Amino acid sequence: MTPLEDLKNLVSDFPLEPGVYIMKNDKAKVIYVGKAKSLRVRVRSYFHDHNEQSLKTKFLVSHIHHIEYILTKTEVEAFLLEASLIKKFRPRYNIRLKDDKSYPYIKCSKSDDFPRFYVARKVQSDGSIYFGPYTSGMAVRQTIRFLNQTFKIRDCTDVFMKSRTRPCLTHQIGRCDAPCVNLVHKDEYEFQLNLALSFLKGQNQQVIKNLKAQMKLAAQEERFESAAKWRDNLQAVQAIWEKQAVVNTHQEMDQDVIAFVSDEDDTLVEIINVRSGRLIGRQGHFLAKLDAKNEDSRDWLISFLNQYYSDNFIPDQIILPVDVGTDLKKLFEAVLLERGKKTTVKPAVGEEGKRLLDIAISNAQQRFQEVKSEKISRESGLIEMAQKFHLPQIPKRIECYDISNLQGTQIVASQVVFEEGQPKKEDYRLYKIRSIDQANDFASIHEVLSRRLQHREYEDPQLIVVDGGKGQLKMAVTALAELGRSDLPVVGLAKSRTLGDFRDSQVESSPERFFLPGRQNPITFPTRSQAFQILVGIRDEAHRFALNYHQKLRHNQSLQSLLDEISGLGPKRKKLLLEKFSSLEDIKKASEEELSQLPTFNQTLAKKILQHLIDDSKGEE
Repeated sequence: MTPLEDLKNLVSDFPLEPGVYIMKNDKAKVIYVGKAKSLRVRVRSYFHDHNEQSLKTKFLVSHIHHIEYILTKTEVEAFLLEASLIKKFRPRYNIRLKDDKSYPYIKCSKSDDFPRFYVARKVQSDGSIYFGPYTSGMAVRQTIRFLNQTFKIRDCTDVFMKSRTRPCLTHQIGRCDAPCVNLVHKDEYEFQLNLALSFLKGQNQQVIKNLKAQMKLAAQEERFESAAKWRDNLQAVQAIWEKQAVVNTHQEMDQDVIAFVSDEDDTLVEIINVRSGRLIGRQGHFLAKLDAKNEDSRDWLISFLNQYYSDNFIPDQIILPVDVGTDLKKLFEAVLLERGKKTTVKPAVGEEGKRLLDIAISNAQQRFQEVKSEKISRESGLIEMAQKFHLPQIPKRIECYDISNLQGTQIVASQVVFEEGQPKKEDYRLYKIRSIDQANDFASIHEVLSRRLQHREYEDPQLIVVDGGKGQLKMAVTALAELGRSDLPVVGLAKSRTLGDFRDSQVESSPERFFLPGRQNPITFPTRSQAFQILVGIRDEAHRFALNYHQKLRHNQSLQSLLDEISGLGPKRKKLLLEKFSSLEDIKKASEEELSQLPTFNQTLAKKILQHLIDDSKGEE
């Protein structure tokens, strides 16, 4: 019996109930996750009408070795579980949000007695109010600074606020009313906060009306200094609004407008974020190897949006570029409702809807051309790399290793992966070197390559880069030979020590040198070449990744030292504290109640810990 027949027999016993199916290859790696109203009917369809299947589906079927399933009570639950599993396993044949950039939001901690604004990267069900997403973190921070200064919203942390016995400098310069020492009534603070929230909601007429009323009242009561401040706030608000793009002055709801453009190879989905009639941001998601023209746009688009809205703000209305049908529309609305938001999903109809869609399409086309140009440039760099290094194939997957240590101890190796010339962060790894306890580059490289190559579920790299010159390269070549993997190409990368200060040099060759096994002289690239940018980029990323890890180790050491100074906090209690809170900032943000609820802790000890950390922070200032 053939493997295909085995799979058909396996699927014939699948239930006719809703659920999620998980397809794996011969290395037990998840390659596809799908949802189904009827598991048996949906999965069986992969093994029929082979000639009518898309090229992508044919490739998928040819790599399936085993199929598992998880039953759910409803199709809505299947949708939710599918998004979660795709995020967890990142299967090769699923549509994935490869843009791992988390867009910033403005968060208002509404549940606090005196709420404040934060920069947030994820929308959580924590009772807070979120605005966004915005495309620029700097713009978000500037907006928060404007809100704090204009409406006198506190900008201090909760721990800092609780420890205050007198107003801080921010109050002294007139930018905060000092709720930390009760110099402002809660109702007055809430009035100011509501003005700030109205500003963020785009309710400009309401904000202007309230600001004018406060200015007029202060003038009538001959509080002219206060009236001047209200006037300045009014002018600041009006100046900010003039800079925002208005697409509909009569719209009060939050909208996301979706558009996509594609060619025979790739697709880009553009999402423009309209909040209360104002265009606040746009996001482009490039979906490589998705030929949207030959795929059912209803299925892949809803699958994409299902993943997107699992982590992002859900608006009141989502406008689609295609009609996905009544059944799929209702199902997706039910999924969004399960995530906490009643939302209307509809195609772009009417003059207003089509106008918004045109804006989204225009942005999508512009961004698509930019991304395609960047992709072509990266491909040319990989081709140049293959030619100069005499590689048997274009290095689609490159792995770079950097061995580093902390003052001769805590030796660690960082593994950074680039695919198609771009970082693939989910494949980054850190290895704590176990075989030695002092610096030894050869033993370290041997161990890390050995451990890496044991993971057969990962694809082999077409190029391995080791940070260093001939010595490190020789170590890597020897290690690969001992592991029976001399077939893997490897190159050493080292900075030149002979070119002097390259910034003042007119020489086109790069200060980096690339060493190949068996070759005496190094290879260089022009600094502006795409091959050079990719290779130096992956080396710098490996450095950064290792450095961040060592900073974390140093932070943990200093944290433990700081905790050692607190009487009554023995080894067992300290271990409990570090298991619950991973950083000093997390402990500082905790309340006395949270700390006192830990096993063997009490209110007195909790208060002592927080006071010690506050005193230490003041000492640093």
